[in-house]
Amino acid sequence: MREKTRCSWAGGSPLYIDYHDNEWGRPLHCDDKLFEMLILEGMQAGLSWITILKKREAFREAFDEFDPNKVARYDEAKIQELLENKGIVRNRLKVHAAVANAKAFLEVQEKHGSFDAFIWSYVNHAPIMNHWKTMDEVPASTPLSDQISKDLKKLGFRFVGSTIIYAYMQAIGMVNDHVADCFLCQGADA
Repeated sequence: MREKTRCSWAGGSPLYIDYHDNEWGRPLHCDDKLFEMLILEGMQAGLSWITILKKREAFREAFDEFDPNKVARYDEAKIQELLENKGIVRNRLKVHAAVANAKAFLEVQEKHGSFDAFIWSYVNHAPIMNHWKTMDEVPASTPLSDQISKDLKKLGFRFVGSTIIYAYMQAIGMVNDHVADCFLCQGADA
């Protein structure tokens, strides 16, 4: 039995391998999970994704399982509690952004019925299937991530720059950037 070939970034870490094999690039349509990934991608800015994966369970506990209704109501006392939590990224701007993003997320849900309907409308509700040969070809951002970033900022979201949004699009499966030799690339042998 031969070892599966994966995208090079998955490396040898069991956390990375599990994330790569079971989440990254797979279409996600649950609003609570879409909110979780949006917050985690913002928290990742300037850090490695493995740092976030290692802290993911602590984030879930600290942020009430990423319930946007609860996060939107966080007051200064709760924010201070989060900033003292050694299990998560304790960046004041990122924590405040998470609360602002929860409020904006709820407004999008109210206006569009769900965040899922809103965010997936950018790709006509179907993943963009890219066909990269190597990870070096995968862009850090695209004109579409530029547009989504711009639109989200207008709606009051923070820590949603184009690079963060492209990573978000990859994470929630709006784009499938598994490279040609990865077993999860469309058409690859599993």
